[in-house]
Amino acid sequence: MAQLETNTSVESLGYKQELKRSLTFVDLLIYGMVFMVPIAPFGIYGYVAQGSKGMVALAYLIGMVGMIFTALSYARMAEAFPIAGSVYSYAQRGMNEYVGFMAGWVILLDYIFVPALLYLVSAAALADIVPQVPISVWLVLFIAMNTVINILGIEMTAKANKVIVVLELIVLAVFVITGIIAIIKGVNGAQFTFKPLYDPNHFSAETVMGAVSVAVLSFLGFDAVSTLAEETRDGKSSIGKAIIFALLVVGALFIVQTWVAALIWPDYTTFKNADVAFYQIAELAGGPWLKWTTIVATALSWGIANALVAQAAISRILYSMGRDRKLPSVLAKVHPKFQTPYVSTLLVAVISLIVTTVFASQIDKLASLVNFGALTAFLFLHVSVMNYFLRKQKSNDYINHLLFPLIGFVIIGYVWMNLDPLSKKLGLIWIAIGLVYLVFLRLTNKDSRLSGEL
Repeated sequence: MAQLETNTSVESLGYKQELKRSLTFVDLLIYGMVFMVPIAPFGIYGYVAQGSKGMVALAYLIGMVGMIFTALSYARMAEAFPIAGSVYSYAQRGMNEYVGFMAGWVILLDYIFVPALLYLVSAAALADIVPQVPISVWLVLFIAMNTVINILGIEMTAKANKVIVVLELIVLAVFVITGIIAIIKGVNGAQFTFKPLYDPNHFSAETVMGAVSVAVLSFLGFDAVSTLAEETRDGKSSIGKAIIFALLVVGALFIVQTWVAALIWPDYTTFKNADVAFYQIAELAGGPWLKWTTIVATALSWGIANALVAQAAISRILYSMGRDRKLPSVLAKVHPKFQTPYVSTLLVAVISLIVTTVFASQIDKLASLVNFGALTAFLFLHVSVMNYFLRKQKSNDYINHLLFPLIGFVIIGYVWMNLDPLSKKLGLIWIAIGLVYLVFLRLTNKDSRLSGEL
């Protein structure tokens, strides 16, 4: 195999080390888990169960396997380019600066809007529980709290993540244990069966893959670990390992909880409302206390935990693009004391306030934008891996640098094709805006500082 070029530091890639290196592999692992939310299926269980005709555990298993190939591509590029910027940096150096800009532009669609989406969903849930408190109050509270934590330092964010993930796992454990007891007692006719994993009477590739296109969205966020490449102290390989391990751990948790839920409520056609199907199951298994516990846990894990790490991730991408003059350079400003990209963090907070106001009654459209951005960026990633290693580095490792990313591209491409028409329409409009902006950068000579190198 050809000897590949390796880059071991930020300085070797032409940048200054400005962000504080303090994160361990465990910190990165927890960060990825928090971003994906170990109890994410609570919120969309009904839709996945109906779409898969009860084979919800199978949908999550296939989704996890599919995302593994994308995680492997992130690992390969994180080792080659251990810098902040995620897919923006990888496509920039794996392809060229223009493709890199477009990859960064589409991932912005995911990261910059996902905090607002999380805030809206959580605020709406809490407003339903405590109607006396306006949604706007919850939104301001969540945004202010997360912004302060993220500006104070990545160590503060890491500490908050540890507390949050422990609480989520406790709630999940309570549900699973209570659910297993209910299954043993035969509540609602429950009995152990492999049907949630495979039901020969209803199985078809089209049916299951349609459900996978929904279930796979629960995994989005594992890639955000790559944005912390300049803040890890455990070496460049820790990023890739954390991405893969986080995906496997959370994927296993998704399968277990949905399998238990499917056994407790086997007839997926009888949900009163798919939006709250999981909470109906929780109430059946343990009573009202478990129902409200899962609702509150979902609201807080999305509004605080997930939004906290989402804001940290997008601020690093804005920092990286600002550093390369692809966005205003002020976004690359680092706080002198806390060593965090505070301007980018504040900008995300302001955007979240604006977006939550504009999309307050259009959560579905906001979700469509997020999904399009993430999956399109993944396609850029896989192509970048193949181009960088095979063409630029002359690699002969066809397994890691051709077969795996090609499989990942095909899987993500299939899921992308199954996105709803609205997400594609809005996403393509966003890409068109990005192309116009890229032309503007060229005409005004505001190219990347790397334009002569790539």
